[in-house]
Amino acid sequence: MPRWILSERNTELRELMDDPHCDPVRLANTYTWFSRLNPWLARWSSLYHSHVRPAMPPDRPTRILDIGCGGGDLLRLIHDLAQKDGHSIELTGIDPDERAIQYARQTAFADHVTLLPVCSKQLVAEGRTFDIVLSNHVLHHLDSQDLTSLMADSMALSSGMVLHNDICRDDLAWLAYWPVAIIPAINSFLLTDGLRSIRRAWSPLELAELLPGDWTIERAFPFRTLLVYRRSA
Repeated sequence: MPRWILSERNTELRELMDDPHCDPVRLANTYTWFSRLNPWLARWSSLYHSHVRPAMPPDRPTRILDIGCGGGDLLRLIHDLAQKDGHSIELTGIDPDERAIQYARQTAFADHVTLLPVCSKQLVAEGRTFDIVLSNHVLHHLDSQDLTSLMADSMALSSGMVLHNDICRDDLAWLAYWPVAIIPAINSFLLTDGLRSIRRAWSPLELAELLPGDWTIERAFPFRTLLVYRRSA
């Protein structure tokens, strides 16, 4: 789809919630809204059925890692969907921002997941592996060097599938986000940070220039880019 305004990534922008001194109430409200909007906007309910569930081992609990887990909304959704399907899973969420981990630990869901304030490199150094490695809305935070590093970490940590789900930079995505976020923006960072995220997001062509050949790029409606890696038998 053509981009007339957002032809290039704006890497100078920073999301307000990344400020270590940002308003903690607005930050908590932003995490709360993520749990309401991400299943719809990021299409994780659909991706669970199309990508995650088929990658689950049939004969033992599935070990799933969420890189950059934020407030834990993706892990919570995966837990609920797997429970409905009768699948046994072991969930781990990591995020270098301790505020995110603290928020996730305050929810009742924390009893069902291991939450760690670390980055992916630390788990690689420890020799940890998981059946499935996921991330949501992480890629647009990264420069090319960090993105390449994350791909390497993901491959090292996964014995099966990796799925990174992020925004695709697009003029229509930027325009369409305004009416979606205007009400949730009250006393949260959702509108400003969402618009900045779109302007920082990668296009599929930009990602294709950086990815190793064993990765594939898929598109999902609306305005989603999926990076998928499946370890061959």
